[in-house]
Amino acid sequence: MYDILTGPVLWLVFAISFGGLLVRVVLYFKGLNQQLDRVAYRPHLSYGLKGAFNSIISWLNPFGAQGWRTRPGFTLIFFALHIGLLVTPIFLAAHNIMLQENLGFSLPQLPAYAADILSWTVVVACLAMVLRRFAFPEVRIITSAYDILLIVIAVAPFVTGLIARYSAGDYEFWLLAHIITGEIWLLSLPFTKLSHCVLFFCSRAQLGMDYGIKRGGMKGSSMSW
Repeated sequence: MYDILTGPVLWLVFAISFGGLLVRVVLYFKGLNQQLDRVAYRPHLSYGLKGAFNSIISWLNPFGAQGWRTRPGFTLIFFALHIGLLVTPIFLAAHNIMLQENLGFSLPQLPAYAADILSWTVVVACLAMVLRRFAFPEVRIITSAYDILLIVIAVAPFVTGLIARYSAGDYEFWLLAHIITGEIWLLSLPFTKLSHCVLFFCSRAQLGMDYGIKRGGMKGSSMSW
């Protein structure tokens, strides 16, 4: 079972996940209205790219956007969660051993203690996100079982991985559970709200281009918008 899950099944999962995310990006930009959204992008590309870059960088900086600064507690949890979700799977030593065995190269590896800290950070941050959805009325009113399920999908590989890491129970069972939940997480990326891992950059780039060109970014120029 292990060889199947880490062999042909894993490659199929990668193809569906990353191929699906690429399709989502292409469809996003193809879906922009030529007259309303993209009419000024090409002739004023330099202004648009500057606005897109500034928009993305501002929202990747926890102190760079007003929305982040007004909610420091949520901002801390949000960034801790996403750093753990991104860094841990990519630089985990065990994952890079598999990468070396299958493709002949590996990435820098996290020390075991750093991987543990990041994994626990993801678990605690996910728990905090769930509690936030029930504690604040303005968030609770827009929360559904679907939203909670996505958080469970995101945190499940870390929970099962930590259990296997500390050998709490049947190691073989929890290792397989870790692999399966990780592959479910990858498969869910292009088909759920988790696609914001790439669509965030698309939407911020679009808004940045709009403000960089049509909404004051070219103030004082011949631009009539």
